[in-house]
Amino acid sequence: MDWRKHVRTALDGRHPGLGHRVELGLHALILYSALSMGVETLPHLPGWAQTALSVSEAAVVAVFTLEYLLRLATAPAPGAYARSFFGIVDLLAIAPFYLGLVFIGFGLDLRAGRALRVLRLVRLLKLARYTSAVDRLIAAWRAVKEEVVVFGMAAIIVLYVCALVIWQFEHDAQPEAFGSVFDAMWWAAVTLTTVGYGDVTPVTAVGRIFTVLMLFVALGIIAIPTGLVASALSAIRQKEASAAAEDREAGRRPATAARD
Repeated sequence: MDWRKHVRTALDGRHPGLGHRVELGLHALILYSALSMGVETLPHLPGWAQTALSVSEAAVVAVFTLEYLLRLATAPAPGAYARSFFGIVDLLAIAPFYLGLVFIGFGLDLRAGRALRVLRLVRLLKLARYTSAVDRLIAAWRAVKEEVVVFGMAAIIVLYVCALVIWQFEHDAQPEAFGSVFDAMWWAAVTLTTVGYGDVTPVTAVGRIFTVLMLFVALGIIAIPTGLVASALSAIRQKEASAAAEDREAGRRPATAARD
């Protein structure tokens, strides 16, 4: 095994010697970075604590910068890794720190630069690299994405039609809330997603009856995409379970043949 494969398998938690130790260390750094960002917002934080947080932030950024460079150097296709989802996440996780240094060098107002530190939360997405659940979700999305896209387009059409109808019923009674069809779209979106803020409600009898009908339609709008993804995930899990059972059966066959 050459050094590139050693490094790559270590970063992915598959190294035969290091095992999951590197993986767990990266997990800990990701969680620490997210928690330290919250600690920094505490009022009246002592000066020594601010200094410690700044030093630890620089250390964490150094580790993740090294990780990013090593992944680039050891990836079979560095360009493909850099353009991939996790490659972009890895870059965004360290970019705010270096952008802040650039702002200091050019003498720009750091108040705008500090807003970029929110991107540090992107590091939490790096945890998804280490779980097969994300792979299953991606596979499920690929399996049903066409149906979900078609259903999403239909939902947008239904949203606009409902806004047109409710505007006809409520415009005269509530011109301030339903001044236009586009104002009514806010009510339609809140109702169809079953959020129900209650800031805009129909007051006419016909409008209320139409709202009841919309609520039944909303149940389908929420349930159908959820059911599609759930069915795809269930099928993927069954396929994985069948493959695992076949592997176990194949492993028992040589042992049985050897005893015979």
